[in-house]
Amino acid sequence: MKHEKNIKASSGYLMLGLLLLVIIGMITGLVVSENPLFVILMAVILFIIKGFFIVNPNSSKVMVLFGAYKGTVKDNGFFWANPFYARQRISLRARNFYSERVKVNDKIGNPILINVILVWKVADTYKAAFDVDQYEEFVRVQTDAAVRKLAGSYPYDNFADGQQEVTLLSGMDEVNEALENEITERLAIAGIKVLEARIGYLAYAPEIANSMLKRQQAVAIVAARKKIVEGAVGMVEDALTKLSADDIIDFDEDKKASMVSNLMVVLCGDKEATPVINTGTLHS
Repeated sequence: MKHEKNIKASSGYLMLGLLLLVIIGMITGLVVSENPLFVILMAVILFIIKGFFIVNPNSSKVMVLFGAYKGTVKDNGFFWANPFYARQRISLRARNFYSERVKVNDKIGNPILINVILVWKVADTYKAAFDVDQYEEFVRVQTDAAVRKLAGSYPYDNFADGQQEVTLLSGMDEVNEALENEITERLAIAGIKVLEARIGYLAYAPEIANSMLKRQQAVAIVAARKKIVEGAVGMVEDALTKLSADDIIDFDEDKKASMVSNLMVVLCGDKEATPVINTGTLHS
């Protein structure tokens, strides 16, 4: 037997009625005949009582008889089964697992902190009970292993590799899908069904966080400056073209160079420009 087998247990209420009849018979026999042999019925009563059990909603009982798996009771209610059965309760409810933050290296070697939020449930009670030891601990360990493997498969961001399309930071959909597939494959041996798996926390490790923040700021400043320069060049070009087209002023190369220099300083400078009134010529 390598897979779950559902079985039907006897109604507990029918056996409870039989138990009451046995108790009444024992008491009546002792009172009427005063025969101590009726005390033997006490062993029968205890035997019957041991067979009662309850299965709550979204729960199950795994039945084992002298080391042999006999099946799993998933129906809810009050039941009776062979008193010699060893019964193990396994919950079928969906459960959340919020892993601890672990420090790992991403694909390019940067230390990062990462954890995962996992929603799972037991799908095969036989595998959960007999194929692994302590299936809940198995879920925890294998999830941590999957997170470490995932973090080493992607870079945190694409600063070092501009051609890298999928990163832990920007490719969340693809990364979460890869994480879910990895955890599902690892937990299949324990009969666990993964309902959802996604990254819950992601950040650089403290020892490089400040350096990486400065790098991000530098990249943002360079990108902003690039946009400013591109816009300034276009504005200067439009201004010179407009001035020449309307015959407002005739530029020679020196005047054009001076005009371009002044406009670029004004448009690209960090501070507001301070106007200077020139009362002479452009060459004075």
